[in-house]
Amino acid sequence: MRVFPTSLLKMSQSANIIKQNGVCHQAKDKYPYFTKGIIVKGFGRGSKELGIPTANMCDEAVKSLPESFDPGVYYGWSKLSDGPTVYKMVMSIGWNPFYKNKKKSMEVHIIHEFGRDLYDLTLSICVLGYIRPELDFNSLEDLITEIKNDIKTASDNLDTKEARQYVSDKYFSHNADETS
Repeated sequence: MRVFPTSLLKMSQSANIIKQNGVCHQAKDKYPYFTKGIIVKGFGRGSKELGIPTANMCDEAVKSLPESFDPGVYYGWSKLSDGPTVYKMVMSIGWNPFYKNKKKSMEVHIIHEFGRDLYDLTLSICVLGYIRPELDFNSLEDLITEIKNDIKTASDNLDTKEARQYVSDKYFSHNADETS
């Protein structure tokens, strides 16, 4: 497994603020946030139990997150190391209270149908905003409904001119295996 040092992580001090109906909370000193990591096998719930596949980031990526990233749901852009396309994404960071996880995770739902496993590929992401805090749910159906709401919110926010500019960011034009 390849570890990406913290020096590869970038933060911008001049990010645009993106808001959709007051739902997303922004901080200029946090977004955009760029990082990458290897996709690893997760808890096995995304595709099977929820019907919403996730790309689980390696422990090194999770541990390298700044403390300012509270547990919750975020949105932005993603790119796999085996192709040129930049995709919309929504990401959960935290312990997933519904499942009472003991280990913090970064679970990225790439808003695209791949029809294959993505394990061992490098996933580069650009986080542009925050949707909501991590929540517990009364039922699996409630959790699935909220995730679908998160996907719609992410997609709507990423359709703005301010967000679309990051699709062509030079960060995504670099080969994912480069170290500089």
